[in-house]
Amino acid sequence: MQVTETLNEGLKRGYSITITASELEAKVNEKLEEARPEVEMKGFRKGKVPMPLLKKQFGQRILGEAMQEAVDGAMSEHFETSGDRPAMQPEVVMVDGETWKEGDDVNVTMSYEALPAIPEVDLSKIELERLVAKADDASVEEALANLAETAQDFKDRKKGSKAKDGDQVTMDFLGKVDGVAFDGGAGEDFPLVLGSNQFIPGFEEQLVGVKADEVKDVTVTFPDPYQAEHLAGKEAVFTCTIKAVKEPVAAEVNDELAVKFGAEDLAALKGQIAERLEAEYVGAARAVMKRSLLDKLDAVVSFDLPPSLVTAEADQIAHQLWHEENPEVEGHDHPSIEATDEHKTLAERRVRLGLLLAELGQKAEVQVTDAEMTQAMMNQARQYPGQERQFFEFVQQNQQMQQQMRAPIFEDKVVDYIVELAKVTDKEISKDELQKAVEALEEE
Repeated sequence: MQVTETLNEGLKRGYSITITASELEAKVNEKLEEARPEVEMKGFRKGKVPMPLLKKQFGQRILGEAMQEAVDGAMSEHFETSGDRPAMQPEVVMVDGETWKEGDDVNVTMSYEALPAIPEVDLSKIELERLVAKADDASVEEALANLAETAQDFKDRKKGSKAKDGDQVTMDFLGKVDGVAFDGGAGEDFPLVLGSNQFIPGFEEQLVGVKADEVKDVTVTFPDPYQAEHLAGKEAVFTCTIKAVKEPVAAEVNDELAVKFGAEDLAALKGQIAERLEAEYVGAARAVMKRSLLDKLDAVVSFDLPPSLVTAEADQIAHQLWHEENPEVEGHDHPSIEATDEHKTLAERRVRLGLLLAELGQKAEVQVTDAEMTQAMMNQARQYPGQERQFFEFVQQNQQMQQQMRAPIFEDKVVDYIVELAKVTDKEISKDELQKAVEALEEE
């Protein structure tokens, strides 16, 4: 077997691999000998079939397997000897593949982009600032007020008051299509919050301004398509008898409210809120520090990047941003999307930092545990209520999906590793200052 270098420019590599006919034949014979003890053929005892008959019966299939194994073995030996790590799957082409016949040497070309050598970084010299915000009384009271709003109740408006958006109207209603009542189109003492979009489009808006004891006809058109096919696209008139108009009122902030949210009393609820707020502040501060860390690493590290990785990342960025700007378009049925210079610059940063963090994580032997993967799968499975089991099975059978879930966990663990070695100074700030720092990240 002979491997000859044909290209060595920057990170681009090219090789010609020749597997002689005698080497290939030896490989075929070896595989046939391995299989021989288990082969049964009429007229011969098990394991005693002559080699010529084995070749005639299984030679062509074994030949293909032997050729693939020989090429794979040559590639593995090359990467082990050279120390190269391909950025993406190498491109392997069989020369004269259509005209090749048994007895000829096998000539293959292999090309790839090698991952670059990553320079050493003295992590102890990196200086970081960790923002620290406390949950003050004002923040806790604000959160309590928001909780009270979510637990709101309704009380009767003054007699003769008109219903406003957000009010609750209690009513009887009867719907008809072409003057005929239909199943599911009637209700009694139904409490409807105007603006909740509980009813079909256009219904609730027509009830804004009604009063108690008023009868109001609401005319709407069912969507097309609609779950009830016999109503799809049909115009309907609902006669609504308004029994009460109520305005929303926030629940009182007291022990009773605390019990509703699972706390023993108001003091315990305030403590829980403070803990939750500070956990949120810690998460936000970490995001700010992580961005600062990545900026510093990007500034001190420089090395050649595999063009294929940069191009793939730039195309992905362009595609993702295009879909964010055109949310109505699903799938890939859209015009070709070209990556801009801005996309390419961002892609270069992501690829550079991705390779650096991967190198640091490998040297530090950072691992994503099975428990961490399971937790990540459980978190994502919650987005598919009732289909959690199917989601788990899908992830278990999809290596690419597993890698997508593992990558951010690995990155965060590497960041934590770097932070432990860096010089970190705590800085106490207010909640508003932390919020501004987070907003600055989102604007970049």
